[in-house]
Amino acid sequence: MWNFPAGMIALIVVSILIYFGVAHRVLDRMRMNDKTALAVIAAIIVGSFIDIPLGARVTINLGGSIAVILALYVLLGAGTGYEKIRALVAAAITALALYLAGRFLGAEPEQIFIDPIYLYPLIAGIVGYLAGRSRRGAFFAAVIGVFTLDVGQYFYLVSTGVRGTVHIGGGGAFDSLILAGILAVLLAELIGESLERLQGGPKTEDRPEELMKNLRAPEPARKPQTESATESTTESVTESSPERGDENE
Repeated sequence: MWNFPAGMIALIVVSILIYFGVAHRVLDRMRMNDKTALAVIAAIIVGSFIDIPLGARVTINLGGSIAVILALYVLLGAGTGYEKIRALVAAAITALALYLAGRFLGAEPEQIFIDPIYLYPLIAGIVGYLAGRSRRGAFFAAVIGVFTLDVGQYFYLVSTGVRGTVHIGGGGAFDSLILAGILAVLLAELIGESLERLQGGPKTEDRPEELMKNLRAPEPARKPQTESATESTTESVTESSPERGDENE
């Protein structure tokens, strides 16, 4: 789609946050650890410079393809079937919103009030979050929504005979696909965490027990009751033994 460095900058910022452990909560929800996340980001950045031509009309960007694969992985890690279905529906809604934006707002900078290279990630991120709601659903919806728009563009060119080349996966880290996914997760994290705090804490329904243990605050250390009971019994027996001996005598 459009080449610009904002996606690369966003990935670098995310990498720094992951390195310093700031994004640990988000990674838990995405079923990833720090090393895996950093490896995926590095692969996206490197792959963004690699385009694989498939005929005269289609070019696949390796970095964008990795982001799409990551979105599919996130979907498979969703907690419930309902969340998966909602994420798929959210992706379709996001793609439709992008199509309508391109149809009525235009794709040329002089036609609209904001540059399309920022407008489309903004639309995909916001719609992806509103439709997907969860962090996993929002990320999947935003990324796959942009990806679906690219695929739809290919079928449009083929059906109409219009000349042009479609870049599936866009430009990887240089494309709106990456920015849309990051924005969707950021909205889900900020708004979702705020709502959880207002409601008194994270919801436990349909979430893995291991995840909930990580989210709960650690309980204060307490002395085991068994040891206290044993010590009390021992002291009681020791104190009462002389009295029993005097009675026997």
